[in-house]
Amino acid sequence: MTHDPITHNPHSTASIAGHPVHAMLIPFPIAFFVATFVCDLVFWRTGNPGWVTASLWLLGAGLVMAALAALAGLTDVLGDTRIRNLRDAWLHAGGNAIVVLVELYNWYSRYAQGEAAVVPVGLVLSLIVVLILLFTGWKGWGMVYRHHVGVADGSDETR
Repeated sequence: MTHDPITHNPHSTASIAGHPVHAMLIPFPIAFFVATFVCDLVFWRTGNPGWVTASLWLLGAGLVMAALAALAGLTDVLGDTRIRNLRDAWLHAGGNAIVVLVELYNWYSRYAQGEAAVVPVGLVLSLIVVLILLFTGWKGWGMVYRHHVGVADGSDETR
């Protein structure tokens, strides 16, 4: 079946068997960064240094997965003009770039200073990241639900 390029949904360029790679990867850095905030809260309340070690590993894993998700997201943005033209796409990407920069600093300061970097600065940075993720997640879901980015429209069955 031939489809009209004007009416089919913006598609995900980075996909496996029609499934957007960005959507598959993004839950990981979100979970790792939120878990970092939880570990920071537990460390703040208990003083147990094991939580500092856990948060350092979570931050590192989150940064690696965020880089992979960003590559897939960038591939999608570069691959479809309609995605590039969405204001939500740029707010989503820009907010997530800020998240990565904050978490890079957060990871490095913990690596260099250990427990001293967690309360209060690391905890506040983790909270800020969670709040930004709420915004960028809202914008990301808006792209899916409002603009149908990466949503199969029936004509995309061969992708």
